[in-house]
Amino acid sequence: MVTGKVVVITGASGGIGATLARQLAESGNRVVVAARREAELRAVAAPYGENARVVVADVRHRADVERIRDEALAAYGHVDVWVNNAGRGISKRVLDLTEHDFHEIMDVNVLSAILGMQAIVPHFQERGEGHLINVSSFLGRVPLATFRSAYNAAKAALNALTANLRMDLAREYPNIHVTLVMPGPVATEFAANSLGARPTAAPGVPLDRTPGGPPSQTADEAAAAIVAVIENPTAEIFTNPAQEPMARAYVQDIAAFEARLRGG
Repeated sequence: MVTGKVVVITGASGGIGATLARQLAESGNRVVVAARREAELRAVAAPYGENARVVVADVRHRADVERIRDEALAAYGHVDVWVNNAGRGISKRVLDLTEHDFHEIMDVNVLSAILGMQAIVPHFQERGEGHLINVSSFLGRVPLATFRSAYNAAKAALNALTANLRMDLAREYPNIHVTLVMPGPVATEFAANSLGARPTAAPGVPLDRTPGGPPSQTADEAAAAIVAVIENPTAEIFTNPAQEPMARAYVQDIAAFEARLRGG
């Protein structure tokens, strides 16, 4: 069980981020929760007193991200784990995207993580240890939901950036861990907060569970997988055991996999 760590979590006002903060705080860790929604953040932090700090911030802006780091250091003296969890979806196919759509999704899902990495990794380098976790998506690996096009592209970019940072740090800083976490469908308010019209499989039936995709998880299940990787760091994890064989099958024969998805 992870205990005694200082963990910063962005996108912590709801969903996986809020659930992760609760799980960690309840097991004796100190958490710094950051997001734009102050009331929701304070509700997450309230039960844990001095072991939870709230930072209202927009992680698309460098000054805000650096303020998250600085307030964490002021409160607890150091940071053990930084979780880049902020993200937002969009329900538009490739040919329907506008320039604004694309920039918005890239800023929330990719730029925010870059700023987080640049803010905290120098602190880890000074300490000679630390753990950076980037929360991506299974959709960044496998095109199960084409209506999430820009979101999927953003997560694919995050996957590459995470791997590159891990390689850059590995030789000189073996005790700095860099982990990519890939949830699949998770039962949160994420879909309701996505940009664009909410696609449906049939009139009135939301596509929260993509046909042919892995089964939906609860936020508790996805957060528990992140807690487990904090305890035993590794390069990347799928939060749902059904995801990894699907990702392997996709890479082994992309054309055949996509034909099966199309029903061909």
